[in-house]
Order: sequence, then C-alpha cells, then structure tokens
Amino acid sequence: MTPIRRGTAAALLALSLPLAATAPAQAEGPTATGPERIAARAVVPLELPRPTGPYTVGVTTLPLTDTDRPDRWEPSSGPRRLLVDIRYPARPGGGEPRQAAMSAEEARALLERTGYGVLIPVGNADRLAATRTHARVEARPAHGRFPLVVLSPGFGLPRTTLSLLGDELASRGYVVASVDHAHESEATAFPGEAVLPCTACRKVDESKEEPRSAVPETRAKDVSFLLDRLTGRDPAWRHARMIDRSRIGMAGHSIGGNSAASAMAEDRRVRAGINMDGSFFGEVPATGLDGRPFLLLGAERAAPGTDPTWDATWPRLDGWKRWLTVTGGHHFSFIDAPALADGADGAPSFPGTPSGRRSAEITRAHAVAFFDLHLKGVPQPLLNGPSPAHPEVVFHRP
Repeated sequence: MTPIRRGTAAALLALSLPLAATAPAQAEGPTATGPERIAARAVVPLELPRPTGPYTVGVTTLPLTDTDRPDRWEPSSGPRRLLVDIRYPARPGGGEPRQAAMSAEEARALLERTGYGVLIPVGNADRLAATRTHARVEARPAHGRFPLVVLSPGFGLPRTTLSLLGDELASRGYVVASVDHAHESEATAFPGEAVLPCTACRKVDESKEEPRSAVPETRAKDVSFLLDRLTGRDPAWRHARMIDRSRIGMAGHSIGGNSAASAMAEDRRVRAGINMDGSFFGEVPATGLDGRPFLLLGAERAAPGTDPTWDATWPRLDGWKRWLTVTGGHHFSFIDAPALADGADGAPSFPGTPSGRRSAEITRAHAVAFFDLHLKGVPQPLLNGPSPAHPEVVFHRP
C-alpha cells in the first residue's frame, strides 16, 4: 500500500502474497519465455475481460491544462496538466475499435520502471502496447444523463492501468474520467511528446523533498479542476451534457484511493469514494466527510491492525462505510495487471491468489455495487455482508 515503483512493488508483493506464492518475479528455467523468443513471433495482443453491462463503451482522450496553477513537481514546465480518458455509454455500431491502450514506449516504461513488471515480464511490452480494449473511439453517445466517476491510478502508474474498471463502469451506465496526473507516472506520454519523467516519484521517494501527503493533496486540486472543466458553463468535452452533475463519485488505486478521500474533503461535489488498497498518507479530516459514503477495498494484508492509516481513518469516516479485504489478494489485484498477466508470456504463478479474471470479477462487482447504491439509489445486497458468490471477500467492522 505504498507508491508503486518496481523495487517497492516486488517487496510489497512478497509481503502481501500467501507464503506458498514465493515464486520469483520473473519466471526462470526452461519453461520461461525470454524477450528474444517473444519478439521473434508475431505480436499477439493481451486482452482484458469484456465489460458486462448493456452499453457499448465509447472513449475519447482529453488533454487539459490548468492555467491558474503551476505544476507542483516541475514548476519550470509551466501550468499543471492532466491527460484524461473519458469513457461513456454509447450507442452500438459507432466509432472505431481502440487499437492500443498505450504506445510501445509507454508499455516498455511501465514494465521496466514499475511494479507491473513483477507480474508481466518486460518481454511482453509489445503485447501490452497492443492490448485489446473494449472501447470504441468517438462512438456516438447513448441518450440520457449519467453519473460521473473519476478514476485515479497508483503513484507511478498511468491511467491505463484502470481500463478494466473504466470499461465496466461505462458499460453499466456511467461516464468515467480516468486521469493521468502529469509527472506522477513513469509511463505517460502526452500527445506529441515522449514519456514524462515521474518527478514526483523522485521528490517523494528518493530526495524526500516532498511528503507523500503532497500527492493526494495535489490530486484533490486536479479533480476539482477536472470537474470544473467537465461540468462547468464551458465544458471541455463536447458530450458533457451526458453528465449528471449532481451524481459524482471517485475511486482510486493505491495513493489514488487516498486521493479519492482527499478530493471528497476538498470538493463537496464528489459524493462517494472508494479506496482500493491505498494507505492514507493524506489524512481524512477529523470532522469526517460530511456523512458521505466511503468504501475501503483492500488486499488480504489490509485487514484491521495491519495498516495503521486504515485503522486511524476508519472512525473518521462518518457516513455509510465498509471495510472489505480479498483473501489471497495483493496490491495489484484491483487493477488491470493480473487479468493481463493471465495471458502474458512467462508470467510467474502465485499459488493461493485469485486468478486475474477472478480479481477483475471481484473488483468490478463491488465497485459497481457501491456506485449503483450511492449514485443511483439501487439497493445492493452484495454490500450488506458476506456473499456466497464472493467467498474471498471478508467484511471487517461492518
């Protein structure tokens, strides 16, 4: 539940996986598939599970610049910038299939510099770049107005690591804004540029020039700016009329989950939040979140008594709340990596952990249930207690 640099992630997985799952980060021996052998074959894209909702998923990418605020991590680079994938319910038959989730440069950086490479060997970089998504570029939007959910990735990770959840929410009737925060990712290239350095990673983790709480604090401001640009009088997205401004939620992975709580504390427009396995480096105010609902969804090692920041935060959550952990789950169980690793060459095996597909099912089911309950007002028995359909999910302090 710490920032996701490659070395940190390897150590974190060693702690969070069951003892039986002490396989090396890279497969070894004669069964391993090396980069040379992978490169010699035609590129076979990795593929995420299909979304399960009734809507076709449309997608567009929107660069945004906050001219009123310099970039905290690279002040000399100019104003603060975001890169946002907007997914939305679409009508069938329109748009072109999205051919790649990221560029080859971004994919290689993601596997070489971050914890993604612990689960997916770097020889799969071309396959990762060609990942088949289930969104259609600029598809015609469906009729109606829909809740908005903002997704914020882990520290050092790009917005594309939350594609699986974004596709699912959009297919279920949500507009979804997945955000890259400039200079906070090891694998993000803005249009026409090379991959940006993760300056925040160096300032927070290496030089200790900035505290970790600076990340959720900065992202809270990013989210307020994003909401202004999507729901204000002069919206940056041409289909912004689809968004119901009265129904906005946020979810994030790792420090992105902490950022969901920080955004709620900063901006009352965010009505509900989910923290997926993220420590609270930025504290929830002692006064709480004004009774707004919040879900803690974590790995097995996020049970009470293991992360003191969750123990300290729990009593400050003053609205509807749940604390759930996934038996056998690890820090990456809530993002795309395990599902992609299921089909990757040379991916290590971790006995005792849910498969990538099963991890996706658990994450999607509980995130959708949470937002359906709190943004759509639809009762969700899944969140009332343990379910035979999800025996891996443990309820704590309900």
